Amino acid sequence: MGTYRVLLVIVVMAVALREVEPSKDAMKYITSGFVKVLEECKKELNMDDNILADLFHFWKLDYALLDRNTGCVIICMSKKLDLLDDTGRMHHGNAQEFALKHGAGEEVAAKIVSIIHECEKKFERDDDECLRVLEVAKCFRSGIHELDWQPKVQTIVSEVLVEI
Repeated sequence: MGTYRVLLVIVVMAVALREVEPSKDAMKYITSGFVKVLEECKKELNMDDNILADLFHFWKLDYALLDRNTGCVIICMSKKLDLLDDTGRMHHGNAQEFALKHGAGEEVAAKIVSIIHECEKKFERDDDECLRVLEVAKCFRSGIHELDWQPKVQTIVSEVLVEI
């Protein structure tokens, strides 16, 4: 399992990180696909609904994201979305394609992959894969906030509710 599995939550949510507001259709597609994969992983990893709190608050910088299980879920989701290579590391091409497919432009998709890659380098030495991915996710979140690309939680939640 690689650190690059952070990519799922990151890319799924980060696709909303375009310089132009994403369309409602793109957000609906992103969030509905994300929710479907999340549910699979929740069941597969035998996790309760508490994991949803971390994911709901993901983009809030003041939210600590301390639950190791969040990292494990991110790993699972990234694997299901084919965002990892054979070594369990982020597959740059697949990650970029995923972002493009979900509404990001070329430059934004490349920047998303670049931020994740830089964050992964910072946490290469962590032995616990789930904790490593959690740290990479927090690093990515900070990088996206620095660019002021973070999506609005209300948009994500409303689109998810429409799909349920």
